[in-house]
Amino acid sequence: MERKAYRKARRYTVTRNFKQYRRTNHRPHPARTFLPHSQCNISVSVFHRLPLEVFDIILDKLSVLEISVFCMVSKEITRYVVDYISTHAWKSKMITESFHSFTCLEQRYTIGHYRDLGLLFKRCTLLLPTKERLKFIFSKFSQIPCFMIEQCSSPDCIGFSSLGAFLQILIAGWDELECHRVFNFLCDITNPLQKIEAVVTGKPGVRWDQELQLRLFCRQVLLDPWPNHPESRFWLTLLLKPWPLVCQARLLLILYGPLLEEGTLGWQDLVVRGLPHSALWDLARALLLLFDHVEDRHLTTNSMLTILEELIVIPRPWYVENVARLLVLCGSSLCYAILANKAINGRLTEMSRLIVYIILVCEKDGYHMSWAVKLVQQICMVFSTASEKFRFIQHVENMFSAVTREIFEFSVAGNHFEDREAFQTLCILLDSSARFHAKFLHMLLR
Repeated sequence: MERKAYRKARRYTVTRNFKQYRRTNHRPHPARTFLPHSQCNISVSVFHRLPLEVFDIILDKLSVLEISVFCMVSKEITRYVVDYISTHAWKSKMITESFHSFTCLEQRYTIGHYRDLGLLFKRCTLLLPTKERLKFIFSKFSQIPCFMIEQCSSPDCIGFSSLGAFLQILIAGWDELECHRVFNFLCDITNPLQKIEAVVTGKPGVRWDQELQLRLFCRQVLLDPWPNHPESRFWLTLLLKPWPLVCQARLLLILYGPLLEEGTLGWQDLVVRGLPHSALWDLARALLLLFDHVEDRHLTTNSMLTILEELIVIPRPWYVENVARLLVLCGSSLCYAILANKAINGRLTEMSRLIVYIILVCEKDGYHMSWAVKLVQQICMVFSTASEKFRFIQHVENMFSAVTREIFEFSVAGNHFEDREAFQTLCILLDSSARFHAKFLHMLLR
């Protein structure tokens, strides 16, 4: 027992003396920072012991993506990477400024490279305030001509697409206030708002080159890179917000309207002939993007209807089939809102004509006629009395006769291609009328 007690007391004494030794002899390690060449051998870190020239050689061997991972090791490494990518040699080597005459494979590589650059600059500026981050980042890219509006006229340039890919990765996860600052920075560098003012207040099609450049910049940099609707809606709202509703309608048409084969906007085609649904789909998608979230501070249902009413008279009232096709592409809610608004305001003739062409588009484009019948039934419920409902139905039937007569008279006026196309439209209209009335009566008699 005495031996056990002795051993226990001995262990306690040794342990106490060892702890006391550690307390009295412990020295904190100095903070590890990158040092000048003359002092770099003082540090005990593996990387810090290296001469800066050797460290540069190591970074030269790494890809952009690998550097972006490496810079997250420590604050000191991050600071050194920031200095490294600020050099003219690295910028000349890694920031590509040639965006023309690429094969598809080369285009994908370049856009992917700018995504990696976005991740690198995102990570190496992580600890900086937003304003300082943006100032540092855009100082590296603001002098690239292919990133500026109206600085590059090459039709196969992928500069805007590369900038959009870079920006998407850079600001992913940023809050709304930070994204507002990004937008303001872009406006300061590329000056899009002044260019928007020039095209939305001028005569459509006169500044066609500016219209096209503005469309490419806004779509490829701000709007199209985002796979999710909230981000696209955010940037579209920022672009529209400074302008009155009539200018917003003009800007929407510039950004999403149909393009001709030569790359210019098809202003006149909207007025003189029917366009396929593919030519109007982008515009319908943008309207849906805005209309589905009219609770936003910037938009109300009335303002959306005003924008759409302004849209379909630019540069002059559209060919009615194009209006009908756009509404069909926009879906039931927006289509009903437009027609119901016309019904409430007593514009029965205009509304009935639009309904006839909606029925024609359903037949041409292969939509179920029951959709058009349900739409007419919904509009019928807008009217409160039986006499008003009968008057509405009478207007629709009279408009069927009037439109049929118009198309027939145009088709027999000559033997041109347009007349043959009109005769084909007439046949489709007669078929659509028969299908509509058959479906309508069937729903009434069920």
